[in-house]
Amino acid sequence: MDEQALSGGGTAGVWRAIDASANRAAEAIRVVEDVVRFVLDDVALTGLAKELRHELSALLASEPLRERIRARDVGGDVGAGMEAAAALGRSSVADLVAANAARAAQALRSLAECAAVAAPGAAAGFERLRYRLYDLERRAWVAVRARDRLAGVNLCVLVDGCADGLAFSRLVESLVEAGVRMLQIRDKRLVAPALVDRVGRALAIARRRPPEEAVFVIVNDRADVAAAVGAAGAHVGADDLPVPLARRVLGPDALLGRTAHDVAEAREAAAAGADFLGIGPCFPSVTKTFAEFAPHAFLRTVATEIALPAFAIGGITLERLDDLAALGIRRVAVASAVTAVSDPAAAARAFIERLAVL
Repeated sequence: MDEQALSGGGTAGVWRAIDASANRAAEAIRVVEDVVRFVLDDVALTGLAKELRHELSALLASEPLRERIRARDVGGDVGAGMEAAAALGRSSVADLVAANAARAAQALRSLAECAAVAAPGAAAGFERLRYRLYDLERRAWVAVRARDRLAGVNLCVLVDGCADGLAFSRLVESLVEAGVRMLQIRDKRLVAPALVDRVGRALAIARRRPPEEAVFVIVNDRADVAAAVGAAGAHVGADDLPVPLARRVLGPDALLGRTAHDVAEAREAAAAGADFLGIGPCFPSVTKTFAEFAPHAFLRTVATEIALPAFAIGGITLERLDDLAALGIRRVAVASAVTAVSDPAAAARAFIERLAVL
């Protein structure tokens, strides 16, 4: 590097900007990595953040970028000590992700622009890192939001259309009164108008609850119906709309679940933007026949390595909750164990009470 440039002329200011932006980017990416590693316990997101940080370090260590340190002038920085008038707060994990992802993105943009002047060969590398950061931010934000929205929601009850609308309303009313906070309307026999009627009835009942006891009404398979009637979201499987397309139908604020039968499907769903997972089938069921069941290793991996809320499904009974808890699973989706008994509300309460102490 030219000594005159470093001593005050030429591109000295550009090198100082590169040095400052390099420090900001590395620090902010480290915070995001710490959040996804220690707060979310998400293996895939931790890997992405670590790769991003290491590749940034490799770029900054290359010639001529490592020479930026010679241009450092902390004492001469006119912006040192200045505080932004409207700095982003840090009152939640979501705030940590948003603030530090924004800080890193801004720093990477500055690095790309300034490198175009002082080290043109590195500019494209910083630009690629910035777009990868955007994807990491999206995935981390989805996981944090889903975790926060579904906090305390450990039981999802799958409800069919019942004999008629009145019977359906009575069942839903009893479940909501019992404390059920997630209902999935699942009945492949119903034509669209009848399904719309049932979802509308469930929503009318759910909306009577106060915000702190919000009840999420989820539509199975039919993202179009969920969007049309204003349900909380939809749950899709391998034969339904793929997660990215279902998200287009539902919009950014709706909850979107995805069934996963193995670790690869679970990770793919998380990467695609699902908010929660249905994992299984776990045990023999009276409502469905399964050729095989979810291995314990799969259930344990999802519970310990993927941040998204995951509901075990398939043959779930009160007696099997301890076995699931031993694998790290403390959310379940049930159908007949609640809806096919003489007192569904009592059965739901028993599940809720047991899940709360696991």
